[in-house]
Amino acid sequence: MDKLKIAVIFGGSSEEHPISVKSAQEVAKHLDAETYEPFYVGIATSGEWRLCDGPGENWENGTSRSAVLSPDPATHGLLVLAEGRHEVIRLDVVLPVLHGKHGEDGAIQGLLELSGIPYVGCDVPSSALCMDKSLAYVVAASAGIATPHHRVVAANESIDLDGLAYPVFVKPARSGSSFGVSKVSRQEDLLDAVVVAKQYDSKVLIEEAVDGSEVGCAILGERFGLVVGEVDRIALSHGFFRIHQEASPETGSDNSTPIVPADIPDEARSLVQETAKAIYRALGCKGLARVDMFLKPDGTVVLNEVNTLPGLTSYSRYPRMMAAAGLPLGEVIDRLVDRTLQGKRR
Repeated sequence: MDKLKIAVIFGGSSEEHPISVKSAQEVAKHLDAETYEPFYVGIATSGEWRLCDGPGENWENGTSRSAVLSPDPATHGLLVLAEGRHEVIRLDVVLPVLHGKHGEDGAIQGLLELSGIPYVGCDVPSSALCMDKSLAYVVAASAGIATPHHRVVAANESIDLDGLAYPVFVKPARSGSSFGVSKVSRQEDLLDAVVVAKQYDSKVLIEEAVDGSEVGCAILGERFGLVVGEVDRIALSHGFFRIHQEASPETGSDNSTPIVPADIPDEARSLVQETAKAIYRALGCKGLARVDMFLKPDGTVVLNEVNTLPGLTSYSRYPRMMAAAGLPLGEVIDRLVDRTLQGKRR
């Protein structure tokens, strides 16, 4: 049986470039050598695409060749450029391991749709929808899912300071992880927090601080239904959860610890999982997603955000939750690829 030619695309020009590289490193460790022939395509922070030997920390300084993903479905793969000539590498499937802008917002998905190459994960509409937290709230709320009270501040729009119940969170509407997020307890600090958020996106959210535990649920979409991982809970010692902001996240955070399985009652665990599946379906997700929520003291579950290409590093929440449910990362990848290819054959 021929091996599947799989392109793993990583890096990117967003602030989450380093996280993407680490995610790709973990993926590389778990790709079955008997099943896949991998092609690693790194995108530099400048936006340049390079076909390289692997996603090592210094991949940009190693042996690599310029490569582009052809938007022509007749090519169905990579155009690798060298010495004025190009080589075509036909691909069976693409695994985007890109986080944040141009990775989770539908941009890379749009290019892959043009190329005709099957790809793992959410499609263009669901990626764009989940990336914009304000739009995700609107759709989720219409499906009967609780969302935080919030205001949207568009580019060049003045801010109405009246009627806000502090503390509030100020965050970029379309950015990944917790970049640009501030917790504001006083009105006089609000405008500065908006300025920080606008460094990452022209559209900003001001939303209530939900009184509750931060919980998450990993979801794997298969042909015959949804598989959910164990629920996790973020235990905070102080401050608020700032994922991927640590100097050395592999050694842990200075204020948070993920508890997997979450130390919550069984009834609450089931409600979190069912709510996560409802959110996944309402937003049109496919393949994989990590649904972050709040579990309030009264048992209500409130949407926080949906990550359509969650971190896959050794310390990331998605693989930990799946592993706790008995699915190691290698098997998750196999199932995602199988679901992608089976979906294309129908």
